[in-house]
Amino acid sequence: MTQTAMSRLVTPPELTDGTMRIVPLGGLGEIGRNMAVFELNGKLLIVDCGVLFPEEHQPGVDLILPDFSYIEDRLDDIVAIVLTHGHEDHIGAVPYLLKRRADIPLIGSQLTLALIEAKLTEHRIKPYTLTVTEGQIERLGPFECEFVAVNHSIPDALAVFIRTEAGNVLHTGDFKMDQLPLDGRITDLRSFARLGEEGVDLLMVDSTNADVPGFTTAEREIGPTLERIFGSADKRIIVASFASHVHRVQQVLNAAAKEGRQVALVGRSMVRNMNIAAKLGYLTVPDGILVDIKNVDNIPDNRIVLMCTGSQGEPMAALSRMANGDHRVDVGTGDTVILASSLIPGNENAVFRVINGLLKLGADVVHKGSAKVHVSGHAAAGELLYCYNILRPRNVMPVHGETRHLIANARLAADTGIEEKNILLTDDGSVVDLVGGKARIVGEVECGYVYVDGSTVGEITDADLKDRRILGDEGFISIITVVNRSTGKIVTGPEIHARGFAEDDAVFDEVIPKINAALEEAVMSSNDHTTYQLQQAVRRVVGTWVNKRYRRRPMIIPVVLEA
Repeated sequence: MTQTAMSRLVTPPELTDGTMRIVPLGGLGEIGRNMAVFELNGKLLIVDCGVLFPEEHQPGVDLILPDFSYIEDRLDDIVAIVLTHGHEDHIGAVPYLLKRRADIPLIGSQLTLALIEAKLTEHRIKPYTLTVTEGQIERLGPFECEFVAVNHSIPDALAVFIRTEAGNVLHTGDFKMDQLPLDGRITDLRSFARLGEEGVDLLMVDSTNADVPGFTTAEREIGPTLERIFGSADKRIIVASFASHVHRVQQVLNAAAKEGRQVALVGRSMVRNMNIAAKLGYLTVPDGILVDIKNVDNIPDNRIVLMCTGSQGEPMAALSRMANGDHRVDVGTGDTVILASSLIPGNENAVFRVINGLLKLGADVVHKGSAKVHVSGHAAAGELLYCYNILRPRNVMPVHGETRHLIANARLAADTGIEEKNILLTDDGSVVDLVGGKARIVGEVECGYVYVDGSTVGEITDADLKDRRILGDEGFISIITVVNRSTGKIVTGPEIHARGFAEDDAVFDEVIPKINAALEEAVMSSNDHTTYQLQQAVRRVVGTWVNKRYRRRPMIIPVVLEA
């Protein structure tokens, strides 16, 4: 039987020397916020530290961080943070952790560290870094880490093999097995086979495409599609992608050069990341092809391509602002917009809203559902089966994915002969102990969402978000009343005001007698009543009336003053 996380919070036992403890603080049951903590003999190693982007039911939230409370009192025990690659869902929370301890060493590949260093500069943090390459081995406290090349949708991605006295763990990071990648850097299956022979006691493996049969399409198949679209477009072309998708930008540059178009990068993160990639040699920029966004108005529409952010419908990203008419680039009839990315679960409505806005402006919109303009960066089921058969791990812990992805990955592991008792289905906050080649779930720690809202971190709670949703969906009613402390008679009011209720305030004339009666009864029934009790009486009356009369549950704020 597959090991699954506890249904209730179970405090894990005290950790003994020689046992390694693994606690995922994000990335399980969600796409994003990837972070895992490894503990052995009093020292901590962190693999990845990313963010999760908010969904529609989290209004006003900018980012969601892992919950650092588990390690808050152990910051001095952290020997390093290993970053598998440079996507935001793996590096985005690093600045917030380094604000607690700035000298935690960051370990990663050249491009990954360049991207995080640029981000940390904005936070005024100068990190301690160690650049590693595939095949390199580093001793980090009780952990010996060997880095393995893997292919992903960003260059320079690495898996990490962690050797310890408690056992060996292979964390794949995000990966796929594109056999003909644009940069020629394939997932190193020869090293996987070697590590499999050495012994993988626990495989923590990317699950994002575990429910997709077969093999992920090769990245190079995108190029001909882009060239065809570019060749048939009569006016401007706007391509939206992730700001760190170097391979996709490379293909856009290549297609633009072939069709005699110039390219303007749009969006601060896009410009920053591509400048870094070009400087380090990961992006090849044809001479004269890049132009500043400020100069695009001087270039004929049939000679320009705009490469921008916003493929996930992010409200403040360039493409969303174009769709809303709130950007210096005015999208119009005949323009071609290409969404060159997948839909991250939870972003569907936001993306479709952007698509609809662009269509209303007269643009032709091309996306993954209508043309081959995106391939995934994650291994599909066929590739994962190959990995299981090559590595032959003793224990498997699917990571990086929603619950359906984790379960699909667990089934693949079982299909290859791994005993179900050695397959661990975990949640954020699950505690897994590894010793003597055996891994088991031993408990859970509290692990919630930490919301970044403007300049505040962790101050917004789920209750605050519930209030925001109520305000946005149901409206707001305030009732201000002054009553006589002795008799309960109304001295002034009730004054009732509503916002977002779609009804004239006059409709509340019907409930005013009910409020008066409730207040008088509350005062007369108790000599030591409190203002709070009177306010609750008003809230109950108004809430019951408005729900029965209008089938609504607005936020109700009663204010009762006694005179």
